[in-house]
Amino acid sequence: MAQLTHRTPAVLKPISASFAATRHLTTASTTPITVETSLPFTGHNIDPPSRSVETSPQELLKFFRDMALMRRMEIAADSLYKAKLIRGFCHLYDGQEAVSIGMEAAITKKDCIITAYRDHCLFLGRGGTLLETFAELMGRKDGCSKGKGGSMHFYKKEGGFYGGHGIVGAQIPLGCGLAFAQKYSKDENVTFAMYGDGAANQGQLFEALNMAALWDLPAIFVCENNHYGMGTAEWRAAKSPAYYKRGDYAPGLKVDGMDALAVKQACKFAKEHALKNGPIILEMDTYRYHGHSMSDPGSTYRTRDEISGVRQERDPIERIRKLVLSHDLATEKELKDTEKEVRKEVDDAIAKAKESPHPDPSDLFTNVYVKGMGVESFGADRKELRAVLP
Repeated sequence: MAQLTHRTPAVLKPISASFAATRHLTTASTTPITVETSLPFTGHNIDPPSRSVETSPQELLKFFRDMALMRRMEIAADSLYKAKLIRGFCHLYDGQEAVSIGMEAAITKKDCIITAYRDHCLFLGRGGTLLETFAELMGRKDGCSKGKGGSMHFYKKEGGFYGGHGIVGAQIPLGCGLAFAQKYSKDENVTFAMYGDGAANQGQLFEALNMAALWDLPAIFVCENNHYGMGTAEWRAAKSPAYYKRGDYAPGLKVDGMDALAVKQACKFAKEHALKNGPIILEMDTYRYHGHSMSDPGSTYRTRDEISGVRQERDPIERIRKLVLSHDLATEKELKDTEKEVRKEVDDAIAKAKESPHPDPSDLFTNVYVKGMGVESFGADRKELRAVLP
């Protein structure tokens, strides 16, 4: 258990009373609490940050609620997929929630995030809504990509979230492009280009890293190492699975990706570094509970004991639950009430998403060409005018 230190514990007593009245685990208290990360950081060509992380009652309770919401959302997506209300590919994030939560705690919405196809929770962390999430998963108009992207192509430009990409590793060079734009604009923001251990051997990663290093771009390369690229264990696919060292000339940091506070500390450290010195690699040591996608049972290449062992010893939500309870920020019942509230929020969002219509067939012609250019769509024989594209 991490070591915990209250700076001014007296202000915490009224918090529980207010919870009893409202049943919403929110508090205005920003009283500093110092927590030591579960594991030390390991650095490559850089001195790692301190293990002592400053947090607050407000932040810890928000972490718990947000991760519980993400977990419930992904479990609901599993059920919707099995009911055939979600079609096509669907990659779930349960188990990895601390990466999204910790990252968001260290940055702003002006910083950019770009990722691969395990993107639902990252979208939610960037300010997306449950309705937008479930509507997109079910291919409805109210989805974040208007029902045309599906599970792998979530997007929220105003929240600094640039997808949601289906080609393994292809988002990494795009992330460097975002970082180039940030440096060109001199806006003092960074881009987190996220990829999995399965993409860590892609050539385009090293090409993009080389350019980012040459130009000192504010790019942070985040390897979410959940230890299995589809059904292939990392040690079978990579001669050197120490992904934080893969940058060679670029510094790297290995982080306990199941510890939201460790992720927060690492991302804060990385942002400060990238703005001054250019790219850095963060390897998030994490774990997914589901299979690679909904078509993968996730139990043929690993044992059930392995999965349950991670749940019992490293689960990110349970870690925050223990911190909250040990600091008397809430009772066990109040945390259970929060989980009930989250379940209702998810169920309500699903009901609304089911009422959302499917896109009109004419929407097939939208978002293809620049608007207002008068581009026409013809039939196969080019004699029949089908539509003027919007």
